Amino acid sequence: MSKLVTTNWLQENLSKVKILDATWCLPTSNRNPQKEFGMGHIKNSLFFDLDKFSNHKSDLPHMLPEVEDWEKNLSSLGIENSDHVVIYDNSDVYSSCRVWYTFLYFGHKTNFVSVLDGNFDKWVKEGRPVSKNLIKTKISNYDAKKNSFMVLNKTQIKENILKKKFQLVDARSEKRFLGLQPEPRKGLSSGHIPGSKNLPFNLLLNKDRTFKKRADLISIFEKNKISLDKDIAFTCGSGVTACVLGMANSLINDKTPTIYDGSWSEYGLIKNETK
Repeated sequence: MSKLVTTNWLQENLSKVKILDATWCLPTSNRNPQKEFGMGHIKNSLFFDLDKFSNHKSDLPHMLPEVEDWEKNLSSLGIENSDHVVIYDNSDVYSSCRVWYTFLYFGHKTNFVSVLDGNFDKWVKEGRPVSKNLIKTKISNYDAKKNSFMVLNKTQIKENILKKKFQLVDARSEKRFLGLQPEPRKGLSSGHIPGSKNLPFNLLLNKDRTFKKRADLISIFEKNKISLDKDIAFTCGSGVTACVLGMANSLINDKTPTIYDGSWSEYGLIKNETK
């Protein structure tokens, strides 16, 4: 099964997959995704709370949870290891890709987890089934195993500044990357990780929030001086839109995404030391 599924495919398979609404919004958005879910969502879908299902032992936003917490949370949603999970969102930052990445990180079979190509707004505009009903779930017994190679920490990022073992690509907007626009979270400095390259995630998407064609994605990566023949890791503000780049790279060359989980929310907090 493809990493991306079309709205038409999902409508035809509504009863055959587990559907998650992973809408998440920046702190400055003044939106309540769970409340919006209650007002209308894709039929048969469950709400996936990205913050609730994150690591609550960390001071950083929505860091990857511990294995046992991920197992508990997915079991509470009634998800089995054998389920094909389709994730969508209605978020400006395409948060469904973050949840797709997290499923892969915890060992869900690659061909059993997909992102809806296009957001909830596209689904609604096409007149597809929408519901306000909250479906009941039966507790499952989900089993997870970490793929630790998919995540990087601050130490590895700092070492790479000198050793340059991989390309680090930042998904934030150009103004945020260049430090010309303040970060949406308080307490963070402006700018970017030394040696990193900038590829704003929205350049990879069409107006209807579908991903651009593979040939166009390749062209965009190359235009931004990112070599597809070398190892790449992705970063952003807090690890969400980095996964959009990870999805695009996976669509290009079928590589598993590598993400700096702390991203600028962690690196931008560094004080009084060489960055």
